[in-house]
Amino acid sequence: MPYDVKVRVRYAETDQMGVVYHSNYLVYFEIGRTEMMRAAGISYAELEARGYVLAVIESSMRHTGSAKYDDELTVRTWLREVTKTRLRFEYAVMRDDKPLTTGHTVLAFLSRAEGMRPVRAPEDAHAKAMQACEP
Repeated sequence: MPYDVKVRVRYAETDQMGVVYHSNYLVYFEIGRTEMMRAAGISYAELEARGYVLAVIESSMRHTGSAKYDDELTVRTWLREVTKTRLRFEYAVMRDDKPLTTGHTVLAFLSRAEGMRPVRAPEDAHAKAMQACEP
């Protein structure tokens, strides 16, 4: 199932035209991803305490509308693919159920102890991600 989180556009996120600056959608993606993972029982903070980091290795966005200051947005997030080393998330940032921006990110598990090299996900995190995945 997708996971929804509400975000209100802050003034600092807008440009001179009064619309959300494009890079802020990646921040909205991160909010959706973090909250979805928390709901699935996977905590970024706990992973980091255990020496793992999730690094974004790929991202894309497609804009079909624009958000403005003080708009309430819904960030809808799906976990679409889980491998032993990576997670692929897809997103739709919407206002009034109308998609404004869609996109995806791919994250890789890295180990601090191994010099930020790619590693397999911890078994418990992998199992929880598999349960949350919607192919």
